[in-house]
Amino acid sequence: MDGSTNLLPKHQRILADLGENLKLARLRRKLSAQQVAERAGVSRSTLSLMENGSAGSSLGKLLQVLVVLGLEADVARVAADDVLGRKLEDARLTESRRRAPKKKARK
Repeated sequence: MDGSTNLLPKHQRILADLGENLKLARLRRKLSAQQVAERAGVSRSTLSLMENGSAGSSLGKLLQVLVVLGLEADVARVAADDVLGRKLEDARLTESRRRAPKKKARK
């Protein structure tokens, strides 16, 4: 997937916000983009694309940057509180299911 991926505007905004949060986290730690890129094993240009909200970065590279910034635990919280998914699951669990007829007892 490259940076020209067609995303809806609201999804582009989500990526832009994520990129901005990465950049702010890096700046709060007083790390240069070059330092984070080297420690994460990604190119400086890849980090720049991430910080600018490009859709072309892989999840693996994103995780590497999050590890350098000490934010990898945040990944585990993604979709942890999946309200819609839980409602769908609960709805399936409460559907009436037809049981097989009972076997006649042998005498």
